Amino acid sequence: MEHHQGQDPLEETGKGSSGARRVGRPPKKDYNADALMEELIDEVVQVYREKREIKATARELSLPPNKVKKLLITGGELVCPETERILKLKEQGKSMEEIQSALGLSYSAIHTYLPYSKVIYKMDQVSQNAERVKRYKDRREAVARLKRDCTEENLWSCILAFQEYPFHTSSGLPFTYTLKRGRSGAFTRELFIDRRANSKSLAWSSVRIAFEKALEKRETVFTRPKEVGDIRGISYSYSLLWRFGVIRVPKEVEEKLRGKN
Repeated sequence: MEHHQGQDPLEETGKGSSGARRVGRPPKKDYNADALMEELIDEVVQVYREKREIKATARELSLPPNKVKKLLITGGELVCPETERILKLKEQGKSMEEIQSALGLSYSAIHTYLPYSKVIYKMDQVSQNAERVKRYKDRREAVARLKRDCTEENLWSCILAFQEYPFHTSSGLPFTYTLKRGRSGAFTRELFIDRRANSKSLAWSSVRIAFEKALEKRETVFTRPKEVGDIRGISYSYSLLWRFGVIRVPKEVEEKLRGKN
């Protein structure tokens, strides 16, 4: 099925579609696209109520901001004047071209203000959304466990859960990290940092030392990484420890760690 250029991939304009069978794990028998869509909307609303920002919500769930806005509109959490105007024009029988002309918005922009009307029943796309929800829940639970019990084991669980999460350093530089598996199949104790064009590694031992030093100064508000300790890779560990809820930082530093620079 062809979609108009700019149309959101979750928007369905017909009854299903056919195509080549996707190679990979078979779909679960109890798969329910409607239920997964409702779960996604519920999670987006929950994160948005905590973060109060579309961009921050999008980062937590690894979703594009426009898709988050559309899901919030669908869930009734976000009310936009543009949505009401578009729906009113549609009720008057206006074509999409007429609505574009009346509002001065592009086709894709108009669709970001409209709620989802149907769920696309392609297993790969629904599974991607379900996986995003699961990843967010895993991260949230890992942080909650670490806050309840600050142990190395729980810190390592956070490290595992937050692979490929979009972090920022205190100077505002974006980075992610991944772990590699050894011959035994277990993850190696080294974080491979991807900072756009530059890549480097961060030893788990360095993260652990920063964690231990931070625990020794639990009441401290750390204004910069070196205050935790003069440790290799501390600019990265500082960001991890803040996101995991281990350390506190000033408001202006928190803005940079959130990527608001």
